[in-house]
Amino acid sequence: MCHCLFVILSEGKIAMLKYILKRILLAIPIFLGVTFLVYILSSLTPGSPIDIMIQSGNLTEEAYEALKQSLGLDKPIIVRYFIWLGDFFRGNLGISSASSQAVARIIAQRIQPTLILALSSLLLSLVIGIPLGILSAYKPYSFWDTISSGISFLGTSTPNFLISLLFIYLFSVTLGVLPSQGMYSVNKEHTIVNLLLHLILPAFVVALHLVGNFIKQTRSSMLEVLNEEYIKTARAKGIAKRKVIIDHVLRNAWIPIVTAIGMSIPYLIGGTVVVEQIFSWPGLGSLMISSINSRDYNIIMGITVIICVAVLVTNILMDIIYALLDPRIATGLQKKTSEQAG
Repeated sequence: MCHCLFVILSEGKIAMLKYILKRILLAIPIFLGVTFLVYILSSLTPGSPIDIMIQSGNLTEEAYEALKQSLGLDKPIIVRYFIWLGDFFRGNLGISSASSQAVARIIAQRIQPTLILALSSLLLSLVIGIPLGILSAYKPYSFWDTISSGISFLGTSTPNFLISLLFIYLFSVTLGVLPSQGMYSVNKEHTIVNLLLHLILPAFVVALHLVGNFIKQTRSSMLEVLNEEYIKTARAKGIAKRKVIIDHVLRNAWIPIVTAIGMSIPYLIGGTVVVEQIFSWPGLGSLMISSINSRDYNIIMGITVIICVAVLVTNILMDIIYALLDPRIATGLQKKTSEQAG
């Protein structure tokens, strides 16, 4: 009996490892495809780094060609992409054509503010959205359900830039209680309190959309589980509703909620681009906009790598969490693969 149990556990672990390995292998062509498309599209946009650099002056034809050759722009786009890809696999993201600094160094300086904004927004949205979703499902069509539905509707339907402008007008211009620009106040010590004051408005703007999604997803998934027969049986036995919610409903409603959390990562990346511009937040979003304007291909590709890896790693982690929450996902996939191979 012990031997059989050991074999079952071993097969489960092998299935899980194969499941994870397959997800990682699938991420490789996706990464190559995304970076290829971004490189081609950014290179095909009108203008070039040289055109931006010489706007304020004139260059002779010989100097123009020499500069073009030094930047590698004399080669076909496809060749330039594979040169960039080879440098990337060697750990070299290149040099910025606008500032002549290493791209890795520039991105390293900008990634911390973006992580602070994105993680703060995600944490804020989880703290607000999931409890409101649980409360809405616990007491459907109540006052709290109406309030939660209203917040969800406003959060998912109102554009980020409009919410940003409304918040700036209300809290910065009219009330004057919160700053609207930058990460720290000018000529003041960079303290945590100063950072938090500047973080409140942009974090709430980014989080508002996520709050709406988390409320809807949590409420719908919990209501679906509440209608299951085993939940009705548990309640018929006299088990308190709160205990049923915590011990049975939440446990089985987590996969859709985890899905919503995983799907929020691309939005966090895209949402912070707009918000960083409006609030002058010195992160990757504002760097991406300035790099596109200056046709700084290496920085564009460096940020693309960061975004692509973040999304792919998040998706892989979400798949692993699914498999841990419900092992049938991994083992079922393995059985299906084995049957097809047979």
